[in-house]
Amino acid sequence: MTSQAGPDALALPVLDADLAERLRGRLAEVEVALAGHVRSRAPFVSEAATHLLDAGGKRFRPLLVLLAAEAGDRPWNDEVLTAACVVELTHLASLYHDDVMDEAQLRRGAPSANARWDNHVAILTGDFLFSKSSELTAELGADAVRIQAQTFTALVEGQILETVEPGPGEDALAHYLEVVAGKTGSLIATSARYGARFGGASPEVERALTSYGEIVGAAFQLSDDILDIASESGESGKTPGTDLREGVPTLPVMMVRRSGDPADARLLELLDPRRCDLADDALHAEALDLLRAHPAMDEARAYVVDRAREAKSLLVALPDGPVREALETFADAVASRSS
Repeated sequence: MTSQAGPDALALPVLDADLAERLRGRLAEVEVALAGHVRSRAPFVSEAATHLLDAGGKRFRPLLVLLAAEAGDRPWNDEVLTAACVVELTHLASLYHDDVMDEAQLRRGAPSANARWDNHVAILTGDFLFSKSSELTAELGADAVRIQAQTFTALVEGQILETVEPGPGEDALAHYLEVVAGKTGSLIATSARYGARFGGASPEVERALTSYGEIVGAAFQLSDDILDIASESGESGKTPGTDLREGVPTLPVMMVRRSGDPADARLLELLDPRRCDLADDALHAEALDLLRAHPAMDEARAYVVDRAREAKSLLVALPDGPVREALETFADAVASRSS
């Protein structure tokens, strides 16, 4: 049986109807709790903090907490709901800071906080949400505080590494993969870890789901990299080649830059921001066409498929059933969306 489509559709492909219904109900509880957690005594702070929350979002990270908790014997535990709020507040806080760094004007179809107010408000609102996340983490105990601190360190390191060029002799692709692991993989890994831990799963299952989350989370971001180049207009929810135009590094571009093939000279020239400005529509279109035809696209797809397969292999620690099936289906979806 398939879960329902439409406004109640889940961000993860859950095929078991009963499990999907439980997750929707628990996610609704998370939504109510989040609305309370972002309130402040100061109305303006509440307005700024609810800005992105009200704009929507898939709630993928709290959903993963709830799903991973189903691998244990206490998925209804109140600590599971608290942990789900922790990861979503952390994610929301990072978006406020990301938009300042990227000078973004839109987020989730609405004006970004920095565009609506200014950078100072956006940064401080992100700080407020990080602090609320820390307050909630303290309710989960000292070990959860340690995990959250490690996650926050990895996330911020990833953000910092994204802003600096690889050092002399450093592998640019390895540098980029480290950025993705920190910015994206770390919090998704913690989402799965929290769910397993507070849902009462065994240590073996907790370790497996933590590694699964780190791998499949990074792979999901890398599949976005491929879709930025490969998708036709409207298919991926954004204009094709947006990252390319803005000079944002992506997996296929990193792989092309490793090339020593003389036939790639023109493409390498186009991808060099010191020599070409891809804000020019004609140059952008040329670069996009050359990239789509380049073997690096298949190489990038194969890399994502391998990572998804690796993530699935970790799920042998879970018993057969709808939870394992949902996690396997998600890994398959990550692999197939890049093809």
